[in-house]
Amino acid sequence: MSADANLRDHICLLAKSMFDRGLTGGSTGNISARTPDGGLLVSPTGTSFGRLDPARLSRFDVKGRLTGGDAPTKEMSLHSAFYDTRSTVGAVVHLHACHSVALSMMPDANEDDFLPHLTPYAIMKLGKVKLLPFFMPGDSAMGDAVRGLAGKRSAVMLANHGPVVAGKDVEAACNAIEELEDSARLAMMTRGMSPRELSDRDVLKLITTFNVEWDA
Repeated sequence: MSADANLRDHICLLAKSMFDRGLTGGSTGNISARTPDGGLLVSPTGTSFGRLDPARLSRFDVKGRLTGGDAPTKEMSLHSAFYDTRSTVGAVVHLHACHSVALSMMPDANEDDFLPHLTPYAIMKLGKVKLLPFFMPGDSAMGDAVRGLAGKRSAVMLANHGPVVAGKDVEAACNAIEELEDSARLAMMTRGMSPRELSDRDVLKLITTFNVEWDA
């Protein structure tokens, strides 16, 4: 099997796993990954993560031209913004995950550092998550907002909408966005209970030990 075919299957496998576990429902969410030749494979518009067809993934060449498959997600501006501003990005995932969306709607949500420092893993896999304002679905301004971060964040949270995470490859991106949702679920579960967060010293040690990209 070719590398392209393997990547197609892997994208669909990971997407279905997230769908089956309720991390995004219906025809929500989108996913893309860099191909060995520098192009992109992207989930088509209006498709369900639970039923992606490897053969129908949108295929872009290295110059950004659609060369095969169905029409891509309407959120392409989000994906392109991460690929264009972060040279190490090999995949981008966007979900409509319930707990992170709920946390984004809280009046005290931290715009610069969205996730409370409850466990080490979100810090290690995501760095600081930027909370962006609400945009209409498909609005190219979402991509502009990501570009405005100048490549300093690997993850953003679209308020009232869902998280978007970039990773070195599709598995890393999926693992990281699941960590984001798990951390948001913990935050909502413990909301109002004054949970003990990691100290600033703990966070600094994590950043240093695991070489975390941490935009001050």
